[in-house]
Amino acid sequence: MEWTSEAEAKLKEIPFFVRPAARKKIEKFAQELGATQITPEIYDQAKQQFGS
Repeated sequence: MEWTSEAEAKLKEIPFFVRPAARKKIEKFAQELGATQITPEIYDQAKQQFGS
C-alpha cells in the first residue's frame, strides 16, 4: 500500500512501538474503502474510526 508523504508524517506522530500495528490497521481500513493510497484524509478517517 502506498502512502503519501503527508500521511507518513502523520503516522510518525504515533509512538514508535505501536506504529507497525497502526500502519496495518490503517492499510486494512483503506483496503476496505477500496483505496489504493493512504492519504491524510484516509488516515484521519481511520483514526476517527478507531477512536484514537
